[in-house]
Amino acid sequence: MTDTADSVLLAAGLAGVPGDPGPLPAGRVDAVVFAVADAERAAARYRAALGLRCTAYAGPETGRPDTVSYVLSGPGTRIVLTSPARAGGPRGRELAAGPARCADGVLDLQVSVPDVYYAYDYAVDRGALSLAEPYETRDRFGSVVLATIAVPGGTRHTLVDRAGYAGPYLPGYEPVGPYEPYGAVGSVGFPGLFEPGEPYRLYDPFGVPGGR
Repeated sequence: MTDTADSVLLAAGLAGVPGDPGPLPAGRVDAVVFAVADAERAAARYRAALGLRCTAYAGPETGRPDTVSYVLSGPGTRIVLTSPARAGGPRGRELAAGPARCADGVLDLQVSVPDVYYAYDYAVDRGALSLAEPYETRDRFGSVVLATIAVPGGTRHTLVDRAGYAGPYLPGYEPVGPYEPYGAVGSVGFPGLFEPGEPYRLYDPFGVPGGR
């Protein structure tokens, strides 16, 4: 585990302290979620700079009317870029306030753990502030267990157990591009992501060549 991951877990109350015999119930960083002003344009910039692929999308077309989110993936990396689709809902207002305060910023640092219930109790017992108790969410790809805690500075940490999930990210996100779970053929296209009739070519508003 890297020094960065260690410091994140310590701040979240997940890392052990001197004299504490309890085990470290944490694994690796699962994803970093950024609040941005325009998720589509940010996705194009991150793809060009880091060579990541867009693998999942969530927004009004998938039943999330307040936000637009693109998931970018690469070896050992998962970044989620989220912006408000409209500022009227509570989630949209929260996201709109972030970029207005400090440009793009980390909204959520997600940590993969083998047992969310145990890790959540471990952190809260050691002073972490609970934002959401453990709960299960599912879609056609399986189920994920999540819980959320807060740390100083405003960033929240979501504990994730995706052992029972085969989707591209989390329930509510649809696969895009060449992602083919369970050997399925084809993909799902959304406005702004793909040119009509070309479901595997990522649309780039800056003209940077897309593709896999």
